Amino acid sequence: MDEPDPAGTTDRAAPRGLRRRRRGPDDPPIEEMAEALKERVYATFTGLAIVLVQHENADHISAGRATLTLLVGIVAITAAGFVADVVSHLVVHADFPRGRELARMGRVAGSALGSASIPLILLVLAVLGVFELQGALTAASIVYIVTLALIGYVAVRRTRLTWWEQLIGLGMLALLGLAVVGLQQLAHGH
Repeated sequence: MDEPDPAGTTDRAAPRGLRRRRRGPDDPPIEEMAEALKERVYATFTGLAIVLVQHENADHISAGRATLTLLVGIVAITAAGFVADVVSHLVVHADFPRGRELARMGRVAGSALGSASIPLILLVLAVLGVFELQGALTAASIVYIVTLALIGYVAVRRTRLTWWEQLIGLGMLALLGLAVVGLQQLAHGH
């Protein structure tokens, strides 16, 4: 059996020499972390779609309106995620979630709000006149795209695939991401 290193990892647990932090007793369960990441990805795609649509119409909207639209969109996707969890719990368990389960659902859904923090800061800076709206929307789009790219990269990098299989996997994720953004743009008539 492999001996843990001082960081609490084993060679077996870390593919390709990557070091993984040992999970502590206060860390959320892996399933909750996966659900929270999923919510953040949904919210990131939603935020990107909102920002791209507004970017196309930047000459016709104010920075305040753009900021409010992004905020409402992200809060709406967060609320939808929470309601979906409650409904699915009702269907499966024939009862409303309570206590720890309800708190877990709130944490998971609430994690989506973090996806908009930097884009919202950029748009607030546009409201304050620090940036032009067009520039703030461009920067927010870049933040969302880089976020999705990093999530995809880390996901593929954690696999035990060869480097070329990882490259193909990352390419497929990128194509799927572009397809999602394209569909969202079509839905908004752009």
